[in-house]
Formats: sequence, C-alpha cells, structure tokens
Amino acid sequence: MINLRTQREIIKLQDAAKISALALQVAGELCKPGVTTWEIDKAVEKFIISQKAEPSFLNYQGFPASSCISVNDTVIHGIPSKDIVLKSGDIVSVDVGAFYNGYHGDNAYTFKVGEVSKELEKLLETTKNALYSGISEAIVGNRIGDISSAVEKTVEVCGYGVVREFVGHGVGKNLHEDPEVPNFGMAGKGPRLAAGMVIAIEPMINQGSGDIVRLADGWTIKTADRSPSAHFEHTVLVSKSGPVILTKP
Repeated sequence: MINLRTQREIIKLQDAAKISALALQVAGELCKPGVTTWEIDKAVEKFIISQKAEPSFLNYQGFPASSCISVNDTVIHGIPSKDIVLKSGDIVSVDVGAFYNGYHGDNAYTFKVGEVSKELEKLLETTKNALYSGISEAIVGNRIGDISSAVEKTVEVCGYGVVREFVGHGVGKNLHEDPEVPNFGMAGKGPRLAAGMVIAIEPMINQGSGDIVRLADGWTIKTADRSPSAHFEHTVLVSKSGPVILTKP
C-alpha cells in the first residue's frame, strides 16, 4: 500500500530526514586516509543518538551497524570494520538512516578520499546527476517509471551498469515501504505519483557491469567484475509545488 502523508506526518519526516542528512555530513567529514570504517560508523551512531533519535539500520533484519559503509567495489551494505582503513584514491559510499518521533529518514552519498582518478570522478558525477534527474521527475501526475527512466538514461550513455536487484522505496513509519523505485524502466509505467508520497530515490551505478554478488556475511554486495560502484540517495516528498528534498543538511 502506498501512503500519502498528512502535513503533520510530513513535518515528522522532515525532522527525521534532517537528522539523517546531518549524520551523513558527519560521516563525510571523516572520510580521510587512515580512518577506519568502524570509526566512521561509531561517529554516525553517536551523532544520531545525540539528537535523541535511533539509527534506522542498527539491528535492522540483523544488520550489525548504524550505517552501511561500502568502499570501492562494494555496492551497498558494507559492514563497518576496524580492519577497513581508508586510503587516498578510495571512494566510500555511506548510507545512513535515522528514526525519530516515529518516522525514518534515509540518505546516501559517495565520498572521495583524497584525490581520486578522473574515471572515478566521472562515475561519481554521473551517478549524482542521475539522482537529480530522477528527482526532477518526482512530480504529481508522473509515474514511477518516469523517475526510473530518467536515472537509467543519464548513466547508460556512459556505458555504466545499473544495479537492478536493489531499488529505491517509500519511506515513512517503516524504513522500506511501497512503492519500489527502480533505477531502470520505461517512462509512463508504474504507480502514479500523488502529493504526499515520500520516496527514497537511490541510484546504485557500477563502472562496469551491473551484475553483483553477495558475500558470505549475507550483507555485503560487491560488483561481480570488481569494478567501482557509486551510490547516492535522497528522501524526497512529492508535493503539489514539485519535488522537495527532505534530506538536506
């Protein structure tokens, strides 16, 4: 079931989304050479708790951390570790959610560690552009497929691979709600967008093939060809006046 949020609910979602966005900013400031992904996760957790919120991801279906931190060829769901030490030239996708006053916020960003190659710069820029292309289609009267198609068209010209097994989603009292928001598809297809819908749009784009593999830990998703991957995400409100990004710090 797709929920249409009341103004009161939207205010609560805005509050949760703001905490999520600020927590992501905390993570980004720590993405430096020599820092472990465990240290980043603990800083994110500490910040979220300081805001009297709860990390959305901690213990979600058994996930053992407060944020997903995915380095280089890890697409999503990377488990923070004291053994993963960032180095210059890495890219780091951090996915963070906060649960506050009964509602969730959800966002992700792929950060650069020091200077990265031109090829990685292009991957990150293109994936971020794909996110905003999708957001621009989150208009009352459009369909989910309009968002999906906009994302796919932005990246396909570069020959990048779109991850198909994982998609965007509705956000609300639950971290993942209807509708699903794929990063591929045909314009004009899928559920129609209505004012009050709140969705997470999140392109996951691989430099090589879109194929992925799941590691034995049951969580970590890597590119099948071990090419780098980028991930950007915003929680977005569909409103009568156009798309509103809720996860802005």
